[in-house]
Order: sequence, then C-alpha cells, then structure tokens
Amino acid sequence: MAPPYPKAHGLLDGKVTLVTAAAGAGIGYATAKRCAEEGAVIVISDRHERRLSAAADSLTEITGVKPLAVPCDVTSEAQVLALFDAVVEAHGRLDVVVNNAGLGGTAPLAEMTDDQWHTVIDVTLNGTMRCTRAALKQMIAQGSGVIVNNASVIGWRAQRGQSHYAAAKAGVMALTRCVALEAAEHGVRVNAVAPSLAVHPFLAKVTSEELLAELAAAEAFGRSAEPWEVANVIVFLASDYSSYMTGEVVSVSSQHP
Repeated sequence: MAPPYPKAHGLLDGKVTLVTAAAGAGIGYATAKRCAEEGAVIVISDRHERRLSAAADSLTEITGVKPLAVPCDVTSEAQVLALFDAVVEAHGRLDVVVNNAGLGGTAPLAEMTDDQWHTVIDVTLNGTMRCTRAALKQMIAQGSGVIVNNASVIGWRAQRGQSHYAAAKAGVMALTRCVALEAAEHGVRVNAVAPSLAVHPFLAKVTSEELLAELAAAEAFGRSAEPWEVANVIVFLASDYSSYMTGEVVSVSSQHP
C-alpha cells in the first residue's frame, strides 16, 4: 500500500517550471501536479494535443491557475525551440526544466528493426538532448536554472528485449553527468532520476499484467511506485534543498541487485 500523499511545503514558490510529456496519468503529469502544489509557475508540453489540453484543465482545477500548455514533439528541433521561446515570452525566464519525454518498446535485438531502434533513441535520448540544449541557452544567459532528466534503472540493469530503451536511458545518464560539468560554472544544475517501476494506465496498456506483477514482486515493498512518489524526488532535485547536487543520477527504486 502506498503511503499518504505528502503535504506541500512551498519548495518551488514562484519558479517557472516546464515539464515535458506531461499529459496523461504518468510521471510527467504527476510531476507537473506536485510542482504546481509546491508553488511553481507551471508550463506543460506534450505531443498529444487533446490529452495536453485535458491535463491543463485538470491542473487548473487543482491550483486555480491555468498553466501554459504548448504542444511539442521533442524529435523536432523547430518545435522544441518554439516551446522554449513560448515559455520565456510568457514568463520572462525559465527556472526548472523536467525532461520527461521518453518512449519504450520490447523487441529482441536480433529481431529489432532500424526504425524501432531509431524511434526510441530519437525520443528518449535525442529529445532529452534537444530540450537540455534549449534550456541551457536560456539558463546560462540568466545565470541560474535547474534541469532534471528522467532516466531509468534500466540504464544500469539488463532486461531482455530492452536494448534500445536501455541504451537510450544510459545515454540520458551520461548526458546528465557531462552537461552538469559544463553548466556548473554558469550556476546551472543538472541531475536525473532513475525510476524502477511506476505503474500508470498508459504503462498498463502496453505491458502484460504478468510482467508488471513479476517486476512489482521484485521490489522491496512488493509494489510499484506511485507516479507521485517519483515526482517527489524530482521536486527535491528541482528545489533549493539539492543546491549542492549536480551530475547525479538518483535511483527511485526499492529493488537492489
């Protein structure tokens, strides 16, 4: 059983915070909700315009403030640049970026097509790179900012049928560490979370009940994480409570080798 939902403590008061892939009911939406509850000025994006609009309406009901919602496909450099321009035009600055966009799939490498490989890499790794690059240009200019990338424990652990996703998430981890060194002198921090298993309706649709049960049983608590439990760690990394952390990949997991 999950613990009680935490109370807000104003950890992100007034911080302009962009969360990508924030539509639906997964980690992205949970993160946008937790950031808004912690006082952030939220901007959300997603490539699914109808679901993005629904997420914006839901956040409006919770916070009383309608967030800026900008459709964006992170595989398009033009759309990524338009997203970041829209944030700065609306709010004048950008304090936090949560790079949540990612795409998985299951296929043994011997049977995997180039298209399957490239699609996962382009969304999950290249998309994170594009958004990080755009964020850095703004944050370096203003002399401050925080980037939090969503990696995965699969970047460390082997799992059958996941070579493309594992390679992409391991790449996100390496990207995080290298960019953190480049950004530190400009007052910008870059960290990542590495969740193990956080079940939400979309994941349940594309993953068998048997596999989800097997993965949950391997966790110390005998259950998957709630998306908001991952979001809590993202909020911590985005906040001033993690001011001395950069280049870190924080595992959000109860499973140990």
